[in-house]
Amino acid sequence: MAETKPAEKTVAEVMAELAELDDPKIRAVNEKHGDDHGVNLGKLRALAKRLKTQQELASRLWETGDTAARLLALLICRPKAFGRDELDVMVREARTPKVHDWLVNYVVKKNPHSEELRLAWFDDPDPVVASAGWALTTERVTKKPEGLDLPGLLDVIEAEMKDAPDRLQWAMNECLGGIGIEHAEHRARAIDIGERLEVLKDYPTSPGCTSPFAPLWITEIVRRRHD
Repeated sequence: MAETKPAEKTVAEVMAELAELDDPKIRAVNEKHGDDHGVNLGKLRALAKRLKTQQELASRLWETGDTAARLLALLICRPKAFGRDELDVMVREARTPKVHDWLVNYVVKKNPHSEELRLAWFDDPDPVVASAGWALTTERVTKKPEGLDLPGLLDVIEAEMKDAPDRLQWAMNECLGGIGIEHAEHRARAIDIGERLEVLKDYPTSPGCTSPFAPLWITEIVRRRHD
């Protein structure tokens, strides 16, 4: 007897559900961060859980261009099913921060072409695409640093992070933090670069949260690991 699959929904049915979930208050908060959707992410994840993995539906939801639909697509897709060129097009289409973040973290990092794309995106003239290359580099820095030129990465960060556009600057700063936290032999230089460039030094940080300012961030995480 055939296994029962979740009832397949059309794109129109899913879009109608997303429209019902849209909350103007959530949309107003998200818009301050550059995200143009009003769906509670917990409810979005619940919908994804109900739909289960559906690669074809995911592709069609992505094609709508709607931010909530694209976030849902990234939750129900099969990350390894995408080709290299397909992901390259998708990252260039992903203009809102949350879609870009989920695409890189939930899909590209799990795709067999991730290293090839990391190298292709790292120096891309589009700073948003380059930020994806840096995010994948930070993943290598922390989990698989063999073969990476860490002093060379610090050279680029030292020369370019101060004047980089916001999202690229943030990604470079995460890489700086990752090098300083995970690689003790480069820690002093990473902290020194952070102190001199002062990137995110005045970033508002909630009580109990760690500042993204690299010298504070590196020092705090290392301290916690040794406590």
